[in-house]
Amino acid sequence: MAPNLDEIRDQQRDTWDRFSAGWKKWDAIVLGWLAPFGAAMIQRAELHDDSRVLDVAAGTGEPGLTVAALVSGGRVIVTDLAEGMLAVAAETAARRGLHNLETQVCDAGALPFDDASFDAVLCRFGFMFFPDIAAAGRELARVARPGARVCAAVWSAPEANPWATTIRGAIARRVEIPAPPPDSPGLFRCAAEGFMRNVFAEAGLRDVSEEQVSSEMVHETPEQYWAFMCDISAPVVAGIAKVDEATREQIRSDVLDLAAEFRRDGAVHLRSTATIISGTR
Repeated sequence: MAPNLDEIRDQQRDTWDRFSAGWKKWDAIVLGWLAPFGAAMIQRAELHDDSRVLDVAAGTGEPGLTVAALVSGGRVIVTDLAEGMLAVAAETAARRGLHNLETQVCDAGALPFDDASFDAVLCRFGFMFFPDIAAAGRELARVARPGARVCAAVWSAPEANPWATTIRGAIARRVEIPAPPPDSPGLFRCAAEGFMRNVFAEAGLRDVSEEQVSSEMVHETPEQYWAFMCDISAPVVAGIAKVDEATREQIRSDVLDLAAEFRRDGAVHLRSTATIISGTR
């Protein structure tokens, strides 16, 4: 049966809105953790002081917030499907005095902007969750001006991302989780080598390139890692919800032991690896 794209889109909106408070709570850790991926995208975006930039599926605002500080004579629009996530972005922009940034709730597969509207288009960790990846790719290319750069980041293979697999693996060992339908939204949906290169090429972008970039998620303790993932990850919460309290405590104990194996220099360091894709309109 073909996926119901509207239903997937509604589920995504509801999920991100529900978890927006958790993302706001842990914003400082998220900023440091994901900054290298945003920086790699910005480097490839070839921005100028007066650039008009679109950040799609920006969640709580990055890398659009960082871009807004760089293009002081330009304009940045950050979009997301979830109003709750964008509310956090707007608060941060106001706190930083970024008057050249605005937020807009919209679907990446139907962007409400004219053709050739932006000097650069960014999308950090959004493609894996889009109901229709190809349609989103075409939309990002459509709104980019000729010569504009389009840059995205997606999570690489599971084995290169223990920040996610450590807790998910612990849950899977104690909880029977049905396999998701093929091509359903998920962290590693775009991880296959060349997958996003093909999406960009089929959207009409040229000079498409891919590069692996790694960062570390750092937590003071294994307990903080557990709390963080329970606040920001819908699959983690869904998995834990399937078990009784005793099993939940077993999973928690497993996760704390596994996370402790990543302890270094007094903190827990979990590798995170993404593929950065860029192309020219």
